[in-house]
Amino acid sequence: MNKEEEKKVFYAQQNELMKQASKDAQKNFKYFWRELYWEYRRIIPAHDFALVKIPFEQTFEGLNEPVIEHMWINNINFDGEIITGELVNSPNRLTNIKNGDFVTRKIKEISDWMISIQGKTYGGFTIQVMRSGMNDTERKNHDNAWGLDFGDYNKPLLVFEQIENPENLIEHPMSVNMGDKVREFLNDNPKELTKADENGLNLLHKEAIAGNKTNIDVLLELGADKNVKSSHGKTALDYAEFMNWEHIKDVLN
Repeated sequence: MNKEEEKKVFYAQQNELMKQASKDAQKNFKYFWRELYWEYRRIIPAHDFALVKIPFEQTFEGLNEPVIEHMWINNINFDGEIITGELVNSPNRLTNIKNGDFVTRKIKEISDWMISIQGKTYGGFTIQVMRSGMNDTERKNHDNAWGLDFGDYNKPLLVFEQIENPENLIEHPMSVNMGDKVREFLNDNPKELTKADENGLNLLHKEAIAGNKTNIDVLLELGADKNVKSSHGKTALDYAEFMNWEHIKDVLN
């Protein structure tokens, strides 16, 4: 095989790995959102940043295929249906989107996500594929350019606590630790138990989306109605099933 053929095989392999990386990012988005859900409740922020990568495309006259650019959005929110955020990149060729634009997408439409905590990255599935195709020097230069510790390109991390406590993939430690405070807050503010936001999401819906069993147990104990539907016509169980939080399905059934 000559060098040109080797190059084609390499890029074909990388392309397939990229497709799988995007699928992995979509599958594990629930861990991204769970971590971000708790980040928004921390008094002192722990994240350097939390980003979602999205493919944008535009058709240009004279080209047979649309031009696609994968770019990052930040200021992420998620209502169990739609991811929203703001574009932080400036496109190279696209003219139908610009830095700062408000973006909405579904989980199945994203290509990656990444969180940085104290300089260490979590997620970044497509970035790890790119790093896997680099030699040691290229990889070091890449990481230095970002100023981040990307770790082992064969093992993208899902959550901050994963290294020390792998069982925290099941229940976030802040959920476990906040149960008593949530109970105390709701006893003092009982109306919060049924209060819904602009999307018709109440506390039980939100905790189900984030996979927080401890808080769900407290909410049900205090009388939360698990049959209430959001504006999208979904119960807390519907959201738990959509996010594939196996450990909370039984208590919401």
